[in-house]
Amino acid sequence: MSSSSRRRSLIRKRTALPAAAVGGVLLLSACTVAGSGEAANGSAGTEGALHIVLAEEPPTLEACDANLTAVGVVVRSNITEPLVERNPTTGDLEPLLATGWEATGEKEWTFTLRPDVTFHDGASFDAEAAAFSIDRAVNSDLACNVEGYVFGDDDLGLEVVDETTLKVTTAQPDPILPLRLSFLEMVSPSTDAADKVREPAGTGPYRIDKWDVGSKLTLQSYEGYWGERPAYQKAEYQWRSVGTVRAAMVTSGEADLAMGLGPEDGAGELGVAYPNNETVALRFSGDIAPLNDIRVRRAINYAIDKEGIVAGLYQNSDVAAAQLVPEGIVGHNPELKPWEFDLDKAKELVAEAKADGVPVDEKITIIVKGGQFPKIDELAQVLQEQISQAGLNPVLKMVDDKQKVQYQTQPFVKNEGAIAVLVQHGNQAGDAAFTVGQYMGSKGAQSTFGTQKLDALIERASQESGEERQRAYEDVFKYQNEEVVQFAHISHRSGVLGKSSKVDYEPNSASGDELRLAEIKPAG
Repeated sequence: MSSSSRRRSLIRKRTALPAAAVGGVLLLSACTVAGSGEAANGSAGTEGALHIVLAEEPPTLEACDANLTAVGVVVRSNITEPLVERNPTTGDLEPLLATGWEATGEKEWTFTLRPDVTFHDGASFDAEAAAFSIDRAVNSDLACNVEGYVFGDDDLGLEVVDETTLKVTTAQPDPILPLRLSFLEMVSPSTDAADKVREPAGTGPYRIDKWDVGSKLTLQSYEGYWGERPAYQKAEYQWRSVGTVRAAMVTSGEADLAMGLGPEDGAGELGVAYPNNETVALRFSGDIAPLNDIRVRRAINYAIDKEGIVAGLYQNSDVAAAQLVPEGIVGHNPELKPWEFDLDKAKELVAEAKADGVPVDEKITIIVKGGQFPKIDELAQVLQEQISQAGLNPVLKMVDDKQKVQYQTQPFVKNEGAIAVLVQHGNQAGDAAFTVGQYMGSKGAQSTFGTQKLDALIERASQESGEERQRAYEDVFKYQNEEVVQFAHISHRSGVLGKSSKVDYEPNSASGDELRLAEIKPAG
């Protein structure tokens, strides 16, 4: 079925909304805001431009790829907005383009949408537009990052009841659908449905003004914004790959904010530490020798001195990791401990595998995206050295953002031998579902292998709520570490934001992925 015919079959209009069928599910099941249907336009921003320096230029501003850090830090809640927004401090879902939502069936959610909202191109935001955005990102063949990361293989059913009422149905009961939709940005219905676009029209407080590729990206305050106008008329982004350079731009007054700094980059008193939801790990391919042998994967875990890396490279600002999600995420297993550093044990496992005919001398290519996070180049060199000491043959391959995609997401490169990708995974949603489905399931967009048992554990956990959900995901992480070993977890990261004294902003766990410009004010 073509994208256009699928859309016609999924989006149906009705004239009346039936009574709600069921009550709430979790804390996400029902939410509304009194009087939120009224626009809250404030006075236009009076400040000039806010200057921000990033570690890398966004490869695109396509909204359905906004879950990629380099894209989302610019796009999310700035150019585009979702129906609901997660508060990164409390974890609560808060109304945005939807003013209320509730479960109205075992597999059905009903959303009430904010009236009198327009996109940057003048199109109206309504239930038809919301259905278009969801259909385009989840049900199409665009291969959107948000589809693989958040929604998986199943399509969503969409029913437009009236201009401000949208029903969404799922293939299976989904107690966290509103949370999933907080990751899906709304775009104008005039957006190309068959191809991705570099510069979307959204409903956010800023519109795209000018993108000088390779030099600078400028956003302009949107005059027709439905909410309170941001303090700054413009936001100008530049990018510098070296952390010390980004820090110097803040200390010299050239930039107001510098993203992705490390503790040694030289921001001094202008460097603000904040909690981070990112976890660094090596993700192994599981079908190519020698990484197709679990003994080799376990050996690599023993060979990596995680505590030494945290202390030596990151001044103990990071924490050695035992799983892909840090403390505070639903499903984090507090009983799991980082693999101990035991080089003798690593050598023993490699020798055992070699004796059984495993070609342990075969190359293992470690894929590294330069500039992805502070000291990644140094970390890659340390990992290469430590893994080689176990008797294996690791080789570094530095790639850019576009090249890394073919190693990190399906379909993977198959003609370069065994692959270990140095990944940085951030769980912004606060729930393990957004980690295990894509990274551990046999059909996950970023999973190289899985097992029937692990798939069953993941499926069971996804249907639970409350304490049962927590325990079920704990079992998933335990089984992964004991029976699958697709990862060598390295550290849970912390972040450092360079912040000029002219700016008032308190970073949070989502700041590295979603820097909300409307929250930034002039100091004093």
